[in-house]
Amino acid sequence: MTLTLDSILRSAGIDPTEAMVIRHAYVREHEDTGLVGIHADSTDAEILYYTGRQSAKQRVFPVAPPKVWVVFVREGGDRARLWSVVENRREISNDGAVRTFDLSVSDQLADLRNRLVIGWRSPRTWWINGTTAAKYPVMEIADAQPVPFPGFDRLILDYPQLQAVMRDHRYASWRTALASVMGIYLITDTRDGRQYVGKADGAESIRQRWNVYATNGHGGNVELRTLDPSTFRYSLLRVFDPATPESKINEAEEHYKRALDSRTWGLNRN
Repeated sequence: MTLTLDSILRSAGIDPTEAMVIRHAYVREHEDTGLVGIHADSTDAEILYYTGRQSAKQRVFPVAPPKVWVVFVREGGDRARLWSVVENRREISNDGAVRTFDLSVSDQLADLRNRLVIGWRSPRTWWINGTTAAKYPVMEIADAQPVPFPGFDRLILDYPQLQAVMRDHRYASWRTALASVMGIYLITDTRDGRQYVGKADGAESIRQRWNVYATNGHGGNVELRTLDPSTFRYSLLRVFDPATPESKINEAEEHYKRALDSRTWGLNRN
């Protein structure tokens, strides 16, 4: 059974009947509006700007375009690679020649940007309604590019990012780095600023400890069990080599609890 765009859209919560699908081509100038086109080196901001300016001719662009636009870029032949999903907030202006729309990039299908390739069956049509595009075949879902590890002292993750780091193959190098150290970490509840100082020592690495948080949200900590982890932010205060004596890690943990006053004003109970 051939995989189609329909299942991809629906998995992202996009109803094809309430979406339109666009395939941009690299051109110097838009043939309908005369506006500067896009090219292989165009930035995301330039592509978004280009997408938001459409012809005022009714035969060229829908009179009432839907809220969701799924935007592809022509890759040659009948292939089209996903650029992004954008939300049409409203029409800003219409001077009789060009209509301008207020567009914002959506998180929908964000993990498939530049990876999803579909077969475009209407070579002379650059936009189609979602129900038609839903029948188009998925030709490729490329491997995602690995994300470089930023370094221990630059690591700040929200809860969805933590879960991605622990599960997504793009973050394999991050997991390797976190598995190589023990240390002291900080969890901040961004709703009220309260902080929790924790440690990973003995046979437990930072990766192992954080993987528990990614799984259940609280890591077994009593004070965190009653809170929603969706607003937690994770960072490292200090890392140690696995050969470091446990007593030294305990001293460091105690120092940070006192320095941040996390027992009195934060989420530490001991």
